Amino acid sequence: MIRRYLPIALTLYIAFVFIQSLFFKFSNSPETQYIFGTLEVWGASLGLPGLFAPSGIFSQYVVGTGELIASALLLAGLSQRLRILRPVGALMAIGVISGAIFFHLFTPLGVSVLNTDGTHDGGELFALACGVWVAAALLLWLSKDTIGQMALRLRGRG
Repeated sequence: MIRRYLPIALTLYIAFVFIQSLFFKFSNSPETQYIFGTLEVWGASLGLPGLFAPSGIFSQYVVGTGELIASALLLAGLSQRLRILRPVGALMAIGVISGAIFFHLFTPLGVSVLNTDGTHDGGELFALACGVWVAAALLLWLSKDTIGQMALRLRGRG
């Protein structure tokens, strides 16, 4: 029973967190401007200006697109016919969210992000990111049989 419904719950959690954040990223909301602006200033201080700018390689649009693709793969992977997409989506989710966790921990952004009204979020975004990481890691573990089958197919072709 758990093995059947846990992947659905984990997938829905990841997709919910990623998809609800898309409005903020794609509308260039004040919250997004603060987060990516803070990261842009930090990147520029390291000699990497433009890295987090709207046209940069780690812009909110690139991150949001990664979250959207990971969500689509995970949701499609709920179908028995397309379950091979689940580990691909989970791996992509781990990649995207690992970046978010890194930037919360090791940049001026911090664990508790400043809201547009001057208050702090109390670590809510960071907690959601950690939850996504754990959920995606669990999905990978639950997909180990599918990953093994994929590896065998690839090995047979090589």
